[in-house]
Amino acid sequence: MQDPKFIRNFCIIAHIDHGKSTLADRLIETTGALSMREMTAQVLDSMDIEKERGITIKAQTASMRYKAKDGNIYLLNLIDTPGHVDFSYEVSRSLAACEGALLVVDAAQGVEAQTVANVYMAIESDLEIIPVINKIDLPSADPDGVMIQVEEELGIDTDRAVKASAKAGIGIVDILEAIVKFVPPPKDANKEPLQALIFDSWFDSYLGAVSLVRVMAGSIRKGQRMQIVSTGNSFEVLKVAQLTPKSVDVPELTSGMVGIVSGSIKSVRETKVGDTITDPANPCKVPLIGFKEAKQMVFGGIFPVDSSEYQNLKDSLEKLIMNDSSLTIEPEVSQALGFGFRVGFLGLLHMDIIQERLEREYNLDLIFTAPTVVYKVTTTKGDAMQIENPSKLPEPASIEEIQEPYVKMVIHTPEEYIGGILKILQDKRGIQKDIEYTNAKKVKIIYELPMNEMIFDFHDKLKSISRGYASMDYEVIDYRPGDLVKVDILVNGDKVDALACINHRSTADHRGRAICKKLKELLPRQMFQVALQAAIGSKVIARETISALRKDVTAKCYGGDISRKRKLLEKQKEGKKRMKQIGNVEIPQTAFLAILSLDED
Repeated sequence: MQDPKFIRNFCIIAHIDHGKSTLADRLIETTGALSMREMTAQVLDSMDIEKERGITIKAQTASMRYKAKDGNIYLLNLIDTPGHVDFSYEVSRSLAACEGALLVVDAAQGVEAQTVANVYMAIESDLEIIPVINKIDLPSADPDGVMIQVEEELGIDTDRAVKASAKAGIGIVDILEAIVKFVPPPKDANKEPLQALIFDSWFDSYLGAVSLVRVMAGSIRKGQRMQIVSTGNSFEVLKVAQLTPKSVDVPELTSGMVGIVSGSIKSVRETKVGDTITDPANPCKVPLIGFKEAKQMVFGGIFPVDSSEYQNLKDSLEKLIMNDSSLTIEPEVSQALGFGFRVGFLGLLHMDIIQERLEREYNLDLIFTAPTVVYKVTTTKGDAMQIENPSKLPEPASIEEIQEPYVKMVIHTPEEYIGGILKILQDKRGIQKDIEYTNAKKVKIIYELPMNEMIFDFHDKLKSISRGYASMDYEVIDYRPGDLVKVDILVNGDKVDALACINHRSTADHRGRAICKKLKELLPRQMFQVALQAAIGSKVIARETISALRKDVTAKCYGGDISRKRKLLEKQKEGKKRMKQIGNVEIPQTAFLAILSLDED
C-alpha cells in the first residue's frame, strides 16, 4: 500500500503552444518513468492531430517515482488536461482529481486567454498553484516582466515561481522539488468506503470501456465488484493498472492514487466523465459533486459524397462514439445531399477534430454543412421546442419568439490591434462589457455576443487582424430573444435545405446576397439559365442568375436570308425552355464549404 503522504497529484495548466507537452516529456524523462528508447516527442499526445496542432484533446496521466533531495521516494501523478474551452468540463474533472497545478506561462508571450480561464477554474478547485515561467532561453524572453504580469493579472504570488526551459532541460529538477514541497498530499482515507472519480474514459477493443480514475477514498483491486453511481450498474474489476505513461498492472489502487480500471463494460456511455465508482457491497454515502451530462453546443450535418458510402460513415461515427461519449448522432435526410447524420459537438474545435478524424482515420469523402447552434423556439400555440437544424424551423407566422445562445468572450491582444478587433465585435452584434489594460502593451476586452455570430469566421478574422497575437476564450452564459429569421436558398426554384441558415433580420439581406454571389462563382454553368435566390418565407431578398452556355447554332449559315438564322435560334430557344423544365443542377462540395467563410463586408 502506498503511503498517501508520499503521493503528489498535480496537473499542468497552459495556453496552446506554451510548452505544456514538452515540459511533461522532460518530467517523465528526468524521473525515468520511460527509458530513452521508449520516449517520443510529446509522449502524452497520442493522436497525430494533437501533435500537429500543439493541443491536448484527451486527458492522459503519467505516474512517476521521484527520489527527492530529502531522501524520500515520492509517487508523482501528472494528470494532463485538455486546454481548450470546448473541453472545459473535462478540465474541471481533471482539476478535481488533483491537489496542485503547474501554471506554465511562455516567457516571451505572457499570460493569454485560456490560461486565465483555467487558472480561475484551478483557484475554484482550491488547488495549490506553482507558476513556471517557460522558454527563458528565447532571445525575446522577459521572465521578470511575465512574473509581474502573473501577479497583477492572476493575483498569484510568484515567490515560489520556477524559471525554466522545457526544451533545453533547464529548471526541471527545481520544478520536481517545488511539486514535492508545495503540493499538499492527498488525505488518508483508506479505511473509508470506495469512492473513485472517473476523469476520462475510452474504448479498448480487448478490455471494453476503460476508466481513468483518481481514488478519493477506500481502495479498488482486481476481482472485486465496482458500481457506477449514476446508472447503478455493477461490474467485476478485470484490470487495475497505473500509466507511466505505458500501462503497468498493479494489485490495487489505494486512496490518493491515480490509474486505470476496466471491467468488461461494453460502452463508454456507462463510464461518463465526472461519475463516481463505488463498492456495491459497501457503497459510499454520497457521490462526488460536480457530475453533469455533456452538453452539445454546435450541430452540423455530415453527408457522404457518394451515397454508397453511407454505411461506412455510420460505422465510423459509431466507432468514434465508443471513444467519445460527448458526441451525439441522429440520422438526417436532405433533399440536396441524400442520407447523412446530424452530429452534436461540444464546440467548434471539437467539430473540427471529429471532421478531420473521419477523413483521415476512416478515409471517407464527406460533405459538411454549415454549423448551427441550438435555438429555443416558442410557437403561437405556446409549444416550446429546441431547433438545431434551420430546415426544421416552423413557418414565420407560427413563431412567437426565438431565443439564441449568448457567449461571454474574453480577448487578450496587444494594444495596436484594438480598433480592428472592436470593429469585428460591433459587426457581430457584440455588447461591450469591459476593456482594461493589463499592462502597458496588453489589453483585455470583454464582450457578450450571440454564439451564432461567432461560429462562422470569427476566429479567422481575429487572428488575421491581430497577425496571430490575439487570443480568445469564451463561455456560454444564457439564451436571449432575438429578431431572427430563416434564410432559404433556392436553386432554379427548388429549396436547398442544406444551405438554409438562421440569421438576425438586420444581416439577413447581406447574408442572402453573399450566398447567392458565392454560389454564382462556384456552380458550373448549364445549357440553360439558372436562377439563384435567397428568400425569407415567400419574400425573395436576393437574386443572381447564372447565364446559359450557348452553342453557336448559326455557325453553319454562311449567308442567305436572315429568316434561316432566326428559325434556328427560335428552335434553340424552345429546346432551352424544355431543358430548364427538367434540368437538374448539381451543387459541388466547395459550395457548402465556401458558405462557412463568407465575407459579407
